[in-house]
Amino acid sequence: MQLAAEFPPSTRDEWRRGVDRVLAKGKSDLSQEELARRFERELVTSLYDGFEVAPLYTAADDGNDDVGEGLPGLPPFIRGATLLAGTAGGWDIRQPVDLTPSDPAKTGSEVLEQLERGASSLILRTPLGGTDGYPKIDVDALDTILEGVYLDLITVSLDASLGPGAAAALLGVWERRGVESSQARGVLGMDPIGERASRGPGTDLAATQRAMISTAQRCSGSYPEVRTVVVDVTRYHEAGCSDSEELACAIGTGVAYLRSLTEAGLSLAAAFAQIEFRFAATADQFLTVAKLRAARRLWSRVAQACGNEAVGAQRQHAVTSRAMLSRYDPWVNLLRGTIACFGAGVGGADAVTVEPYDLLVEPGFVSELGRRMARNTQTILLEESHTAKVIDPAGGSWYVENLTESLARESWTFFRSIESAGGMVAALESGLVADRIEHTWQRRLANLAHRKDTITGVSDFPNANEEIPVHAAVTASAAGLPRRRYAAPFEELRERVDAQSRRVGARPSILLVTVGSAADYTARATYSKSFFEVAGLATDTLDVDDALVPGTSKVACLCSSDARYGEMDPTVVRRLRALDLSRLYMAGKQTDDLAPLVEAGVDEFIGVGCDVLESLRGVLTVLGVE
Repeated sequence: MQLAAEFPPSTRDEWRRGVDRVLAKGKSDLSQEELARRFERELVTSLYDGFEVAPLYTAADDGNDDVGEGLPGLPPFIRGATLLAGTAGGWDIRQPVDLTPSDPAKTGSEVLEQLERGASSLILRTPLGGTDGYPKIDVDALDTILEGVYLDLITVSLDASLGPGAAAALLGVWERRGVESSQARGVLGMDPIGERASRGPGTDLAATQRAMISTAQRCSGSYPEVRTVVVDVTRYHEAGCSDSEELACAIGTGVAYLRSLTEAGLSLAAAFAQIEFRFAATADQFLTVAKLRAARRLWSRVAQACGNEAVGAQRQHAVTSRAMLSRYDPWVNLLRGTIACFGAGVGGADAVTVEPYDLLVEPGFVSELGRRMARNTQTILLEESHTAKVIDPAGGSWYVENLTESLARESWTFFRSIESAGGMVAALESGLVADRIEHTWQRRLANLAHRKDTITGVSDFPNANEEIPVHAAVTASAAGLPRRRYAAPFEELRERVDAQSRRVGARPSILLVTVGSAADYTARATYSKSFFEVAGLATDTLDVDDALVPGTSKVACLCSSDARYGEMDPTVVRRLRALDLSRLYMAGKQTDDLAPLVEAGVDEFIGVGCDVLESLRGVLTVLGVE
């Protein structure tokens, strides 16, 4: 079908001329250099991965010419690891269950609930925050946890946070239950290098490596549906890395495991078959799709370099990002999780885990509604939206193909740096990986602070009156990679204000002083109200001509239009300063025309592009919020 047959063909140059007319905003005397600057500023997005995303892609931008789209199930596996991916029932709904080692029966009841209500497999893990050591899990405890589960039908996946003992316990349960080795389905979750990254240098890497190798030797050939090793790079994602850095760490870790397994006697094919990869899926659906496609391309490249391209079909488990979740306004997490799950499914993940929307509200407790919504998100996408009915639905999109190739190339460059440093373990010990992630995090933090990256319900459209349970912050080991969330810097301010509000019975208040007519001040008064509510502060609005008495507030903010500011007499500012204000803000951009008002007592300007975090920290200091 020629859907646009009745329209004349258009060229990129014609499109660009149309865009330039919009960017010119009615001005006909703008130079090409100025139009180009506006185009870059308004329409081109710079990613943390070191390359840019353009507003339009055509066949000329297909960055995959040297590889070709390929076919599902064939190298380079960009379009899927198997021919049937996405057609035979869709991806595996792998739902998490947090273990309570002291009460296996309680964990077992949640296991059955998840399976009875829609999950097709499980991932057992420690609760959010984990422990310094590994929990004690033996065969008896795990047998109780899995009581009533048909272990020849259900895939049981273990998280590396459970330790090597959990892998031995699961193998023991299969033997105790008499499960045929050919029917056992599972992922033993052994990730020594990942645990070293999370827990720091104190981790006994050599011991966990030996346990991984011996377990892989035991499973290879005997348990065809069991994978011993998980390359879990969600830990790097939570530390703040970019998507290409996450992929590079995945490939670097995977190659290190291939070396260990083949040196221990496993064949190349057997070593590849023992490894599963776990990636973070985010609310940027296109980056999630491209990341999973690029990951398969990279792993296929590793197999090609090893001399057997056919064994490089990567098994992928996608987990919705914890870094993107928020404690405040947790309902928005439902939307984030849905988009991330969609991206993971479209990207070709073999298994998907959706985190409950209220995972962070009260750590250690997830509501039944949270678990149900996490399951049903996947069920709706599979059974009602038919997301898995088409193999690689994003394939052929010039944007997605270009993004996939750009991610793959940038990841391969960093992977080569890791290899040049001596491999993944050496790169961790030297600080190469941590330093690279820290650099990316600082860039991300700056964008969060200036609200270039926005967090709905936290840094944008906050509900200042929302009350959530008090809890201790969840952090990673001081010796390992940090665990970060994008909303955390803003939530720290909210928690400080909430704590003081509970102590004194009222929220600290900001006085918004409006000047002029409603048309003059409404936009900036609305902006300022939302600005201060990001920190949970209350706002009171009064007209500048109202009778204001000293002590009304320690902090005030003038709100009006640029034109009205230009006409304002500096005595207005002096009158406000006479109210014993500790700080006076003005909503808008500081210009030379406003110098008389600054001299009269305006301390700071707030507006689009300002450092919101720094400004709000200053406000809380002035208000005495500890």
